Amino acid sequence: MKNKLFLLLMLLLFTGVSQAQWQPDVRLTNDTAYSYTSWNNAWCIAASGLVVHVVWSDNRDANYEIYYKRSTDGGISWGADTRLTNNNTAGSYSPSVAVSGQVVHVVWYDNRDVNPEIYCKRSIDGGVSWGADTRLTNNTADSWFSSVAVFGSVVHVVWYDNRDVNHEIYYKRSADGGVSWGADMRLTNNTAGSYIPSVSVSGLVVHVVWEDERDGNKEIYYKRSADGGVSWGADTRLTNNSASSTIPSVAVFGQVVHVVWCDYRDGNPEMYYKRSTDGGISWGADTRLTNNPYASVFPSVSVSGLVVHVVWDDNRDGNREIYCKRSIDGGISWGADTRLTNNSAASNHPSVSVSGQVVHVVWSDYRDGNAEIYYKRDPTGNVLEIININSEIPNQFSLSQNYPNPFNPTTKIKFTLPKSSFVKLVVYDAIGKEIETLVNKQLNAGTYETEWNSGKFSSGVYFYKLTTNEFTDIKKMVLLK
Repeated sequence: MKNKLFLLLMLLLFTGVSQAQWQPDVRLTNDTAYSYTSWNNAWCIAASGLVVHVVWSDNRDANYEIYYKRSTDGGISWGADTRLTNNNTAGSYSPSVAVSGQVVHVVWYDNRDVNPEIYCKRSIDGGVSWGADTRLTNNTADSWFSSVAVFGSVVHVVWYDNRDVNHEIYYKRSADGGVSWGADMRLTNNTAGSYIPSVSVSGLVVHVVWEDERDGNKEIYYKRSADGGVSWGADTRLTNNSASSTIPSVAVFGQVVHVVWCDYRDGNPEMYYKRSTDGGISWGADTRLTNNPYASVFPSVSVSGLVVHVVWDDNRDGNREIYCKRSIDGGISWGADTRLTNNSAASNHPSVSVSGQVVHVVWSDYRDGNAEIYYKRDPTGNVLEIININSEIPNQFSLSQNYPNPFNPTTKIKFTLPKSSFVKLVVYDAIGKEIETLVNKQLNAGTYETEWNSGKFSSGVYFYKLTTNEFTDIKKMVLLK
């Protein structure tokens, strides 16, 4: 009991320290035109291992085009801007990005067909090269503001569409990694408007949230599929108040689903949060995350294990700045608001993604006169659960075989330390490329266990390597999806 209490205190201490480890802002774009992240909470950033992918809409080419940039070292340095679209007379807007292993998926809406349609594009080599644009919708009405999520080779896209006179939420999926696509599926059916969907997936369970006017005012609604998007359950109303609840963002880890949104019930817009611990079947109470007399808007949420990260833009400082907040117990309690930007111009429309211990945030920023894309990282902001499972001091270093093995999607890795050591535990793919760092810190002597969630990666052989000052070992594991 004393040992567990000590570990808990150390975890809380480490958590408090790591929350302050945000590194300086990095300017990702540099031209005289305007570069915008999506305002509809479709993620503009996706991280997988050390590779970070960022997308935005940019008018440096006279009209707006979709651009892409990547980092292969966890956000420390960045490659060149890559123009993904090229249709000189029409605009391409509001991109969203998702990644599974080496396959990167980007969706956006595009005016090249006179009316807005949803398009997608993919890279099968981690963003090095890109395939052709694929038109996902084809009707005479407007299709807007798509959001994409992927698990293994199944890709899920949602958007809102006015082909039915009023705006409804639509869904489409690919079961082969974006090579081919199924038919459009209408998810909502009411006489009022349904807008701004966000999608997240864990295994076969797909979660969609949106804002809906069927109740007179805008409320947050939710829908899920338990069979990978083949069929869908009923609409679930998540909010119930006389004010507007808007622009939701959803993230899932295992059975725990996290939703954040902007809510006007307090007179001014505030950030609210709600969670389900049974995969979306039932929901807890609304939790107010912010409390100030100014506007807190445009949230984005990301989750890894028990650690939930929320970012938004906030004008409590006179101009709009990026703020973040996190929970280290799966959304039960929340830490303090942390201000990420500090300049006299507006910073808005942030997106957040997590990989290993690193938290990545991207947003649009006007400090340079025009809107540019900025990025910030916290290398230790995502506290990975490392449990000391035995208070006795081992007599030697060791690395155990992961269990279960084969696995899908999580597996546990155990190791022992006979003395205090700096420990690095890294996962590699089949060709030896580092894809995830599970441990990178000083640990006391003991027997430890950590978990790897492979949700972003495809089936195959992987390796994990333990390194200390005096010991190195590597073992093989197999992911079967």
